[in-house]
Amino acid sequence: MADAPVVAPDAPAAPSGWGRPVDAAATATYLERLGAWRAGRRAELDALDAAALASGGNDVTADVTLAMAVFQTVATRHDELLRVWAGGRVGPVELSRLSAMVWGRTDPAATAGGAAGADPHGVSLPEACRLSDAVTAQLRQRLALTAVGGDVVGRLTALRASAERVRDLVDALPAGPARDASTRRLADVDRRLTEVTERARRGADVGGQLGPLDTDVATAERDLIVAGARARDDARDVARATAWRAGLAARATRLEALVEQCVAAVVPAPVLGVPRVDALGPVPADADAVDAYLVRLDAVERALAHAEATYQAPLREVEDLRGLLGATDAQAVARGREGLPEVGALAGVAAEVLAARPVDLPRARALVAAYRVLLDAAPPAVTPPAGPARPASSTAPGRSS
Repeated sequence: MADAPVVAPDAPAAPSGWGRPVDAAATATYLERLGAWRAGRRAELDALDAAALASGGNDVTADVTLAMAVFQTVATRHDELLRVWAGGRVGPVELSRLSAMVWGRTDPAATAGGAAGADPHGVSLPEACRLSDAVTAQLRQRLALTAVGGDVVGRLTALRASAERVRDLVDALPAGPARDASTRRLADVDRRLTEVTERARRGADVGGQLGPLDTDVATAERDLIVAGARARDDARDVARATAWRAGLAARATRLEALVEQCVAAVVPAPVLGVPRVDALGPVPADADAVDAYLVRLDAVERALAHAEATYQAPLREVEDLRGLLGATDAQAVARGREGLPEVGALAGVAAEVLAARPVDLPRARALVAAYRVLLDAAPPAVTPPAGPARPASSTAPGRSS
C-alpha cells in the first residue's frame, strides 16, 4: 500500500493589517500556526522534490525551484519575526516592527528568478504564503502526487475553490486594463470548469482536461497574488509621492522667506537659486513614471536642504559673532582692560558693525577677531605721567629767614 502523500495545510491568516500594530496574543497564535505551516510545507516540498528527481524529467525543474525559493522567503521572514518576538518579550515598538515585517515587502529575490510571472518588487508575508500555496498546488498536480489525482469529484471541488480565490483576487485589483484582462481570464476558467463539470456529470472521462485546467488556475492565482501586491505597492508609491511633493512645496515656501531674511540681514548674501517644486508637475498615475518621479523628488529635497544650509549659515555666524563680542566685552571687564583706549575703540566699532542692517559679515568677522587678539595680548607698559616741577628755593639750607 502506497504511503499517503504529504500535503501541508493552507497558510494561516495574518493578524492586524498594513500600518496597524499587531496584538500580542494574536501574534503568538499566528507565529505558532505559521511554524506548523512551515514544517508541513517543508515536508511536502521535500516529498515533491524527491518525486521530481525520481521522475527524471526536467519540465518541472522551474516549478520546483520557484516553490523552494518562495518557501525560503517565508522561512527567512518567519525566523526574523521570531527574533523580534523574543518569546513574547515585546512592547509597543516591537509590535509595530512586527506588523511592518508581516505586511511589508519580503526579499524580492525569492520571487524574481523562479519562473515567469514572478514580480521583482517583492510581496508581503501573507501574499508570499498564498503564493507558496498556489505554486506548490500546481507542482503537486503536475507530479500527480495528491490523493485526489484520480478522484474527479475531489479535483473538481479543489478547482472550484481555487477559482473562487482567483475571483477574490480579481475583485481586489484596481480598475484598469490589468483588471479587465484578469476578468477575461477568470471568465475563461469559469467556462472551462463548467464544461468539465457537466461532462463529468454525464459520465465522460475528463481526466485529460483536469490537468491543464488545474495548471491554468494555479498559474492565474499565482500571477494575481503578485499583481495584487504590485498594485498595492504602486498605490502606496503614489500616496508617498503626493505627500512628499506637498511637504517639499511647503519647505520651498519657507526657504523663500529664509532667502529674503538672509539678503536683508547679511552682506554679501549667498547667491543660490531656490528649487521649484511646481516644475516637477503633478504626480503621475503610471507606475513606472511614479518611480522616476520619486527619484526627482529626492533630488529636489537634496537641493532644498543644500540651499537651506547655505542661507542659514551667514545668519548663524552673525549671531555667533554677537555672542562672541559680548563674551569678549565681559573678559575685558574681568581683566580690567575696558578702559584702555584701543580696547574701547575696537569694541565700539565691532558693536556698531554688528548692529547695522545688513551686517558687513567679512568686516564684522575681522573686527571681532582683532578684538580678541588685542585682549589676549600682553598688557601695555604704561608710564604714569610726571607731576609739575617744584620751584627752586633761595634760602640756604639750614637757615631760616
